[in-house]
Amino acid sequence: MDQIKIGKFIAGERKSKNYTQRVLADKLGISDKTISKWERGNGFPEVSLLLPLCNELDITVNELLSGERLQEADYKKKAEENMVNLVQEAQESKKKIIMSALVAGLVIVAALPLFVVAGMFEMQVWTRGLFIGIGLVIIVMGIAIACVLDREAGAFECPECQERFVPDMKSYVMGPHTITKRKLTCPNCGCTKYCKHVLNK
Repeated sequence: MDQIKIGKFIAGERKSKNYTQRVLADKLGISDKTISKWERGNGFPEVSLLLPLCNELDITVNELLSGERLQEADYKKKAEENMVNLVQEAQESKKKIIMSALVAGLVIVAALPLFVVAGMFEMQVWTRGLFIGIGLVIIVMGIAIACVLDREAGAFECPECQERFVPDMKSYVMGPHTITKRKLTCPNCGCTKYCKHVLNK
C-alpha cells in the first residue's frame, strides 16, 4: 500500500466535506493527531476504523486502500490488487519474525560450544578468554540482528487508541516484553502499556 497516496486521498476527501482534522477526528472518536499522521502518510487507520472513516468520507474501503476514486471498470481489479498487497505485507512480516527466531536459535547453537570448550578443557588463560570473547560477540551480534528483524516485522498496536507504530530501536530493546507484546509508549496518545505485535502496519 502507498501510505503517502492514501494520506493525500484522505486529506482531499476530508477537505471536500469541509471537515477540519478535528471535526473528522471527533466523528471517529480519535485524536486529530491521528488524522494528521494518516494524511502525512506516517500511519494507516486501524481495521476497526476503516468502515467508520469510509462512511464519513463517502468512499469505499477499496477506494481508501487504492488512494483514489475508482470507476466501475477498475473496481474489481483494484480490490484484487489491494487484497494481494495486504496478504504480501502480512507474509513478509511473518518471514521476518521466523527469521528473527531462527537467528536467535543459531546464535545459541553457535556460541554454546565455545563456552563448553572454554569451561571443560585445559588451556591457557588467554585461549579460554578468546573462546569466551568470541562466544559473547556471536551472541551480541545475533541478538542485534534478531531485534532488527523483529522490530521491522509489522508494527505494535496501542491498547488505548489502537494506533499502530514502529518504535525506535532504543524503546524496542529497553521495553519489557512477552512473546507477543512489548511495553512501549504510544507516539499518538502518550500511553505506556503493553502493545501487541501485529503483522500489518
